[in-house]
Amino acid sequence: MARFSKSPVAFRRYYYAMSMGSSGDTARRELTRGVGPWAATAVNVANMIGTGVFLKTRVMTCNVGSAKTVLVVWIAAGLLSLAGTFAYSEIAAMMPEAGGDYVYLRRAYGRLVGFLYGWMAFTVARAGSQAALAVGLAIFMNVALGGALDRWHLEAAAFGPHWSLSGLTLVALASIWTVALINCASVAAGGQMALWLTIAKVGLVLSVGIGAFAFAAGDWAHLAQSGLGGTCEGVASSARGGIAGFGAAMLGALWAYDGWQNIAPLAGEVKNPQRNLPRAFVGGTLVVAALYLFVNVAYYYALTPVEIASVPASSSVATEVLKRFLGPMAVSMTAAALMISSFGALHASVLSNSRIPFAMARDGLFFRSLVRLSPRSNVPVRAILAQAAWASILALSGSYDALTDSVIFASWLFYGLVTASLFVFRRTMPDAPRPYRAFGYPVIPMIFLFVTAALLINTFVAAPREAVRGVALLAAGLPFYWYWSKKSSAALA
Repeated sequence: MARFSKSPVAFRRYYYAMSMGSSGDTARRELTRGVGPWAATAVNVANMIGTGVFLKTRVMTCNVGSAKTVLVVWIAAGLLSLAGTFAYSEIAAMMPEAGGDYVYLRRAYGRLVGFLYGWMAFTVARAGSQAALAVGLAIFMNVALGGALDRWHLEAAAFGPHWSLSGLTLVALASIWTVALINCASVAAGGQMALWLTIAKVGLVLSVGIGAFAFAAGDWAHLAQSGLGGTCEGVASSARGGIAGFGAAMLGALWAYDGWQNIAPLAGEVKNPQRNLPRAFVGGTLVVAALYLFVNVAYYYALTPVEIASVPASSSVATEVLKRFLGPMAVSMTAAALMISSFGALHASVLSNSRIPFAMARDGLFFRSLVRLSPRSNVPVRAILAQAAWASILALSGSYDALTDSVIFASWLFYGLVTASLFVFRRTMPDAPRPYRAFGYPVIPMIFLFVTAALLINTFVAAPREAVRGVALLAAGLPFYWYWSKKSSAALA
């Protein structure tokens, strides 16, 4: 699958020759390549395994009506994500820089497109996701503690107004800043933390599946049954059955796989990136796809499709499966598992995505102070803290859900543009050393682009308000681009 250059020295000479002359060359070289192959893979795996694998199977069963079709959807979504990793692997191995997608888009289409991606990622997509993960972690902790956080409040009076923070909000904010401080220590420490959290998350998923097979009184005949008789609480009738149902199930599965490209912004700090980045992209996605398929088969072994489709919206399929052999304590156990999973995803997101504002600042397209690296740890501490501050504001405002819903369209637009940049770089940089060449080029990248285009069109048709909001978000970044671009040009004059 992978074809690596036999001359990494030649690659490094070409890469640094291509990079010379950039205003950020010095900053780029100061970054420490302290993330090894296992930690790099863990960053992707940790960001993919969040709550989707525990929550989405119920809705997907209602969408498509049968266990076998749900499994087909999980496989199809995994293959689509894998197709994306092939393109990302080639591009990232060519350009192993901090910033990932921002760098690829800037070089393929110009500074404006790169900036709009970075703007969307910093202001909403990544910070909003981190806020949602932190609040989710607090909610799961509250369930595991029997509602104890509901009874905690912090009261304060400052400058006139009376301030009150709930225990849930305090835990969410503490989670964001704890992860930020961990990642300020060093990139190697952040990578090791991601590795251990990922091992814990993989262990949790495996425990649910193995427990179902070993202790639940299941039946393989469930896999051939239909779930059409389920109550399907909260699932619209328009999203049940046919092409619309299959499309809705695909979106749910893709949401659970989202994060397969998460190592890209951290590429400037990965050891031996020409070899380890493709392995992190492809290997991480294969691991997650195998886990998702395994645990979903376990769900259908333990429960019938009708039982899964009838799980209350306030619960999860994993909880109902665990109840079969753990009894009432399954609720607390599942909440603890979701809490750990959310913390791992939050850590991986902060570790990787803080490099996007750093890369933008390095090019003069964001707050210039964020380009500075810590003299002790060589990590972009200011970028990490700025990201944590903005995520905290979103968590306090409670607006993260509406905001992140509005960038689904924009996110997939940029995934498509990055994949399309593979064709651009093959044409404009034909002689560039390519330590990894995208598997199945050009057919597999074209299939990915075709499906991405279909998803974008479907978003406009099925959720026009969210699609328009996504476009509006990008448009809102234009004045800031013009300001920073003009300021950057004046500084170089």
